[in-house]
Amino acid sequence: MCKSDALHDEIGNNHIGTSDYTPLKANAFDISDDEKIELIKKDVENILNTLGMDLTDDSLKGTPNRVAKMFVKEIFGGLNPAKKPSSSTFDNKYKYGEMLVEKNIVVYSTCEHHLLPIVGRAHVAYISNGKVVGLSKMNRIVDYYAKRPQVQERLTIQIVEELKRVLNTQDVACVIDAKHLCVNSRGIRDIESSTVTAEYSGAFKNENTRKEFLNYIQLETKF
Repeated sequence: MCKSDALHDEIGNNHIGTSDYTPLKANAFDISDDEKIELIKKDVENILNTLGMDLTDDSLKGTPNRVAKMFVKEIFGGLNPAKKPSSSTFDNKYKYGEMLVEKNIVVYSTCEHHLLPIVGRAHVAYISNGKVVGLSKMNRIVDYYAKRPQVQERLTIQIVEELKRVLNTQDVACVIDAKHLCVNSRGIRDIESSTVTAEYSGAFKNENTRKEFLNYIQLETKF
């Protein structure tokens, strides 16, 4: 193994991210989704054939097409900026001045090192600077950035940066607690461990504000 391959393996096996933006090629969207599906379909066929799978079996015949559609339309759909959720804001006419917390947002993402699932919860908060955003939009922002090959640290930062942009405020926070199947199902195979990341901006850099946020997300939700 050459030194370059060894370095890349070390980065991936230790789940180290190298940038706070999603590394996309300049021509990433020069071809259509349908063209991408056809290309990926052939690649999946090649992988399965190389592994020795019999693609004439009824159970496997549709697998290359299913995987290709899943990659493009579902689990990596957040790569396409055309699918970015519109986030209309509204005037904070009721003058609510405390933090707003949306907790337990389900995160389904994919580790960019081994293309295995990341599954967990995101907790997001902001303090209005005169604008508010619909609650479901916070969930949609999390889902959009999660639907791409990801590193959890990057995902956490991207959610905060997008909400800062949408709401025109620095006062945004995000905590994510997630399991990485690249840790749970391979390598060390530790099924109990999870990863927690946090990004605090503006007022959330203040210890008391941050503590208030963390207390809120620990509240038990009862119906």
